[in-house]
Amino acid sequence: MFDIRKIQEKVIYESVKAESSADLANEVVYGKEQATNTESNSEWVKSAMHRLESRFESDTLKKIRRNCQCGYGMDEKATLVKELKASVSSIEEFANSEKAKAAGLSCRDGELFLQFHFCPCPMLAEVDKLETNTWCQCTTGYSKVLFEQAFACEADVELLKSIKMGDGECLMRITLHDPVWG
Repeated sequence: MFDIRKIQEKVIYESVKAESSADLANEVVYGKEQATNTESNSEWVKSAMHRLESRFESDTLKKIRRNCQCGYGMDEKATLVKELKASVSSIEEFANSEKAKAAGLSCRDGELFLQFHFCPCPMLAEVDKLETNTWCQCTTGYSKVLFEQAFACEADVELLKSIKMGDGECLMRITLHDPVWG
């Protein structure tokens, strides 16, 4: 069975461990008391992010969380992005089809944007509001992997808005560096 909590515990543990130590990773994921298995998903998200934020600076936080994507639905989304780019030669053309627009893609002033009118994260289903966007950085990592693979280039992804931070939408700017078309 697909247990998103167990998946997130594992990816956060591995990502924190890569930046520090197994002991600190264990503390971030499970707390000093190791009692998080009694916490609801909502409580765990908030407490784990608080523990993470108390230990790392902003750039390292983003790096850790960007490496925490669960990969949920990646193959399907990669297929869609590759299909959309197959017969176009620019960002404008790529984002202009009805299928691209339906997927939340748009282009303004030569920049690519990805928008959601709902929070796509299953771990946040029970979370009303987050105090910081640390948790949401995993979606920038997910999008970075997706677009880098599809366009065979480096991509920068910036989270501009987050529903769980009180915005009316989730919005990311995706900057592709020398994308491969066709």
